Parts: sequence; C-alpha cells; structure tokens
Amino acid sequence: MKRPEVSAEGSFWKNGWYRFSGRLDSPNFGPRPSQETIDLIVLHSISLPPGQYGGDAVQLLFANQLDWDQHPYFKSIRGLQVSSHFYIRRQGELLQFVSADERAWHAGVSSYAQRSNCNDNSIGIELEGVAGERFEDPQYETLAGLCAAILQRYPIAHIAGHEHIAPGRKTDPGGGFDWPRLQHALGLPADYFPVGVLSR
Repeated sequence: MKRPEVSAEGSFWKNGWYRFSGRLDSPNFGPRPSQETIDLIVLHSISLPPGQYGGDAVQLLFANQLDWDQHPYFKSIRGLQVSSHFYIRRQGELLQFVSADERAWHAGVSSYAQRSNCNDNSIGIELEGVAGERFEDPQYETLAGLCAAILQRYPIAHIAGHEHIAPGRKTDPGGGFDWPRLQHALGLPADYFPVGVLSR
C-alpha cells in the first residue's frame, strides 16, 4: 500500500489523534520519556469476555469503567488499568483511546530490538479477537490503512506482535494473524517484521 500523501491543511493527525478514528479518551496514559523515538507498532488481540465479540467491555476496561461483577471472567482482571492507542472491531470500526504522541499502557514488561519497556517507544493496536484465531477482512483493511498513516507520521522501523515483545508471557495476536497479508498491503521489506512470521 502506498503511504498516504497529505498536506498541512489536510493532515491525518492532530496532536497524535488520527482523524479517521472514533475518539474515546482513556485515563491510562502518560508522557513518553524525553527524546524517545516512536519507532515500533505492537499488534495485540483482545475480547472481553474472551471470544465474545460486539460488546463494549473493552472500551469500558480502557476507561476504567468496567463492572467487575458483570461477568465471572472480569473478577480475574479486577482492578486492571490498561489502555491501547487503537482498537479495531471485527467489522473494521476503529477507535482511539490515547494520543499516539503519548505513552499508552499496552505492552507491560517487554523488550524488542535490544530495547526494553516497549510502551516508551511504541504505538499499540488491539484487534478484537482471540490469540491464535483468525481475524476478519475488514480488520485487515482498517489495520493496513492505519499502519500506513502511522508510517507516514512516525519513524516506524518495526511492526511486531505482543508475543514477540513479551515471549513466554503473551501469545497474541498468535498464529491466526496473517503477517504476509499485512506486509503485502504495506509494501514493506521483511526486516520490518519479526523473524519467521512471513514464512508461516
């Protein structure tokens, strides 16, 4: 996919907010370390409860408004305070919770490309889904457009999954995610992606 050409008047971004996202502000964010380079995109998968799609539990979680007593699974994550920059629903709807200029709380204990604390230098994108299972065509379409816009705005050098920045601790987005499809859509060289994912 060709990176979008934008003018100063028609920028896709304003203060780190992407104009084609629905905006739902999360309180779970903070400033990035000074002089930090935003050069990593991290892909995740999430659904609440796991495997159930279409509700608003993810949005409520990121807003610290989830009713922990609403479902038995929620008791296991009671008190969790997390966020992601972006969330892509099964039908391709795109939501944004934190300015991409700020530090969202999506990576946890992590390292990639000889750098630790990936929250400091990354943009997190959650895909509605379950680790290891397949994702929908509209999600790939939205993801490709979003990544292209991020690549146009930020000096991205790597795109990885949560499983690659926290191996042994996280497994998402897992084997159901089509890395070659994303590479083809973006037209990026293989060295942007984790070793081995393009030959699955």
